Amino acid sequence: MVTTEYIMKHVFLYFCICISAMCFGQSNFTNKTYSISTTTHVYKIIKNDTLKLDLYRPSDYKGDLPLLIYVHGGGFASGQRNANYIADFATNIAEYGYAVASISYRLTMKDIGLGCEVKARKKIKAFNTASDDISYAVKYLTSKKNGFNIDESKVVLSGTSSGAEAVLNSVYNYDARILPRKFKYAGVISMTGALTGLDKVTNDSAIPTLLFHGTSDDLVPYYISAHHYCKEEQPGYLKLYGSRAIADRLKGLGESYYLYTIIGEPHHRSSAPMHENFNDILDFLFNDVLNKSRIRQTERTIGF
Repeated sequence: MVTTEYIMKHVFLYFCICISAMCFGQSNFTNKTYSISTTTHVYKIIKNDTLKLDLYRPSDYKGDLPLLIYVHGGGFASGQRNANYIADFATNIAEYGYAVASISYRLTMKDIGLGCEVKARKKIKAFNTASDDISYAVKYLTSKKNGFNIDESKVVLSGTSSGAEAVLNSVYNYDARILPRKFKYAGVISMTGALTGLDKVTNDSAIPTLLFHGTSDDLVPYYISAHHYCKEEQPGYLKLYGSRAIADRLKGLGESYYLYTIIGEPHHRSSAPMHENFNDILDFLFNDVLNKSRIRQTERTIGF
């Protein structure tokens, strides 16, 4: 016979199990819990370019992992995926239960630059080539045969400077040719990035977007202006829509975004949020990407 005492006992037990599971699930992403293993992989060989990535993973995690991909800056001409500040950032994120991949990509503007004398179409091609390589890296990491145990529905892109331009381009302007048409990123983190247009930022394409940008950026406009502030008659004139413009677009669409504005900050501090705003990044990943139970439109403004 099932008594009231029996029912209450098992209801209480079930409640305890649920609370424990919920707390365990949260501790994966809100507490520094894990030891990290780091491995290096060749994800693509394209002619003379051998493209590598460094993968930081919780060594004792069971189950599929959300993935954060980081794309370094350097004007598509320089930069290293394994610079110390990047390795520190990737390790710190991974300790909270994420897989983090810092990738190399083709530096198509090496010895060319992104100045006003460089034709705009070459700049756009650099954006798209980087997006190709990001797609190759995602395809490699999410392939089940490689055994990385990545959750394909929780892949987030992040980047700094030109890397931020590349990840924003990958999410919003790039025509996917490498990843399946149904694939969609779970979020994007841009540190001083911009887009070449906003027409493709729609309710269908919008994803949680975290934007860091200084108002005194002398290379990538905070609002709307030319890349490197080139004049309209120069070959390198390319109109860009910076973080403020992207946030306004997402706000108008009623979609989730987080705009962090630094009054008076110049472009050369584009990587600062990786350390100075680490908690904002964790908050975004946990609340807006992993647990997007509601739309959040967040804006913060500070002085430099």
